[in-house]
Parts: sequence; C-alpha cells; structure tokens
Amino acid sequence: MTNAVEARRAKADWSAVRLHVVTGKGGTGKTTVAAALALALAAGGERPGDRRVLLVEVEGRQGLSQLFDAGPVVYEERRVAVTPDGGEVWAQALDAEQALLEYLDLFYKLGPAARALRRFGAIDFATTVAPGIRDVLLTGKTCEAVRRRAGHTHSTHTHSGHTHSGHTHSGHTQGRGKTQDRVFDYDAVVMDAPPTGRITRFLNVNSEVSGLARVGPIRNQADAVMRVLTSAQTAVHFVTLLEEMPVQETLDGIAELRAASLPTGGVIVNQARPVVLPEDRLKKAAQPGGLDFAELEAGLAPVGLADTDLVSALAELATEHAQRVLLEAAQREELTATEAPLYELPLLTDGVDRVGLDLLAQRLRDQGAA
Repeated sequence: MTNAVEARRAKADWSAVRLHVVTGKGGTGKTTVAAALALALAAGGERPGDRRVLLVEVEGRQGLSQLFDAGPVVYEERRVAVTPDGGEVWAQALDAEQALLEYLDLFYKLGPAARALRRFGAIDFATTVAPGIRDVLLTGKTCEAVRRRAGHTHSTHTHSGHTHSGHTHSGHTQGRGKTQDRVFDYDAVVMDAPPTGRITRFLNVNSEVSGLARVGPIRNQADAVMRVLTSAQTAVHFVTLLEEMPVQETLDGIAELRAASLPTGGVIVNQARPVVLPEDRLKKAAQPGGLDFAELEAGLAPVGLADTDLVSALAELATEHAQRVLLEAAQREELTATEAPLYELPLLTDGVDRVGLDLLAQRLRDQGAA
C-alpha cells in the first residue's frame, strides 16, 4: 500500500455519517460488504448493546437473510445479528408497494381503500409507469430511519420519511414469544443499494420526479429525501474488485455522483488476494521464462520435489501470479486517482459465513472505515 493511500486513509472519518449507501458492480460482493460494514458500525460502543445499526435491502433479493442465516428479511425491522461486544444489527427489506400504502394512508387517509388498490393492481401500475416514485418511496423509508435520533425508543408512527404521532410501527422486538411493536432509533443506517450503473439515478430522486410532481406531497417528499442524501450525513461507498470492468464502473459511478452533487464515500476493494512473491521478483516472474528453473529445482530438491514437470508447473503458476499482481497494482493506482479513501478486504477462501463477516467487519474497523 502506498504512503499516499495510507495518508488519505488516516484522514478518512465517517463519524458524522448516518447513512452509508453501499453500491458496486454485480459480482463484487456488495451485499457481503454492506453486512460487514453494518457489523463494524455496530461494534465499539462504550457499553454492551450501546450501538444499534439498521441494514436496509432495497432489491428484494434476500441476500441478507442468507448471510446472517436469520430467516427471510421482511418489511418490519428485525434484529439479525449481535456483535461480540453486544452491538446490534437490525435488518429491513423495503418494498415499494407497502411503502406506497403507508404514503397513501398518511397523506390521503385512504386506509382500507389503499389496500383495495393493491388488489386491482393499481399500485404495480403506478410504480411501473412512474419508476421514479418507487425510488422516492424506498429512499424515503430509509431516510426516515436516518432522521431518528439514537439512544431511545418511541411510539411514533413513521411513513416514508414523514412522522405522524399516535401509532406504533416499524421495529419489532421479540420477548417471551410475543412480538412487541416499537420504533427504534439507530446510530447508523447501511443501505445495500442498487448496482453502480443505477446508483446515481436511484439516489437523485429530485430529477426523477421533476416531471411527475412539481408541487404537493410527492414533491415535498422528494425534497425531504434529497436534503438527507446531499448532506454530510450520507456517504456512498463503492465496492469493487481489482479487475478492469469493476474498476471502470467504479470510476464512472464516482464521476456521475460528483456531477450530480451527491456525496461519495470510500472505495472498498473486496476479495484482495495476498502477494506471495517478494517485490524484487514480481517483474522478473511476470515475464514468460523469467524464472530460473535451475534455481527452482535446487530449492525444491531438499524436500524431494525437484521433478521437472512439477518445477515447470510451479514456474507457470508463479508467472500467472506475478502478472495478476501487476495488473491489480495498475487497477489500484486507477482507484487512488479518485482521491477517495481506499480500503481492502481479503478473499475468504472458505466462503462467507458469520465468522467471515466478523473478520471483514474487523478489517474495516482496523482501516478506519467504521
């Protein structure tokens, strides 16, 4: 890691951020990183259970339930994990239809009539014809959780970014086999967001609804969402691999967000592989035939492995490794040019389970990402 990267990392401070939006090209491990970041943010409280983080899923893929082995993640906020020091991670799968029902009930007092619209397919029609409304509803529900203040629970009923007193809703706690309605406040909210190619459009809800509503509740809702998304409370983190296509999508995504005046966060390099050759041998090994076969044979002879075919195979592996390391170094240099804080997570060769998530969370904390 270069000194320049270390210097930027040392300055990275997300303590003022309450909404961490995690995006990335498909296949980069975006959902895994979002879960690890939520665990990292939930840890480190002064007392056991001192910190609570909400992890939000907006794409309906149920990736979080698989990671935490906690059953399906639903619309209600439910606890899915506890950190080693007692911090809590709660999860919620946002659904535009349910958010719209809340919205119609709050602003238009439709009540059962809104549910009748669902039976006739009117809600699906509305969110299909005007997809910008869907994004407003999903981001609005997320921003509502961000606007709550940590440290206590309350009985306020919240709808897609607006508050309406007199009811209970949202968070659920389990006790003695009975579910108790309770709205929780969170120290941070982590959103497992859409992929890089759609993230700017998803977050830039003002432009999405500008042709649909210039005044009224929808316009007010979009403005309230944008006040959160464009503030210092929000950071959009990009997950990437050290490969050409994911890196290029990350660079393009950062540029698009900045052009839209949306706040970028850090770049999280996932599945980073260890370098097994010393630096002075990498460039030599990267050249076909660059390794000294006689030297390899001499090194393997004491352990009885100086077989010609084995030496040839090992030399080929060493060349492939060296070439990959040099290509990754070039991609890493492309990322550092963005001047975004850079974090790296290791490749988990045994797959991702709770032990692996805790390891990734600790790496993020060690590097100052949480």
